[in-house]
Amino acid sequence: MHGYTAHKDDVLKRLRRIEGQVRGLQRLVEEGTYCIDVLTQVGATTKALQSFGLTMLEDHLHSCVADAIAEGGDQAKDKVAEASQAIARMVRS
Repeated sequence: MHGYTAHKDDVLKRLRRIEGQVRGLQRLVEEGTYCIDVLTQVGATTKALQSFGLTMLEDHLHSCVADAIAEGGDQAKDKVAEASQAIARMVRS
């Protein structure tokens, strides 16, 4: 069971909102909207994706990683390493 499973509907709702923001960006470009206005919306969409990613990371840490640590062994080390790598990828992007 994944960390987001308990609130999957909320996760999907957030993703649909982000999808709407991206479609809005397409519409702005199609309509020839001023560059700065488009960039403002790019920033808002980027922040929404970052927030979503952090929520997913938190869910992962509280469920998958915590469960693996409770079980112990190599799986715990692997899950912590996997989470560390995911954090590194998010920070670099």
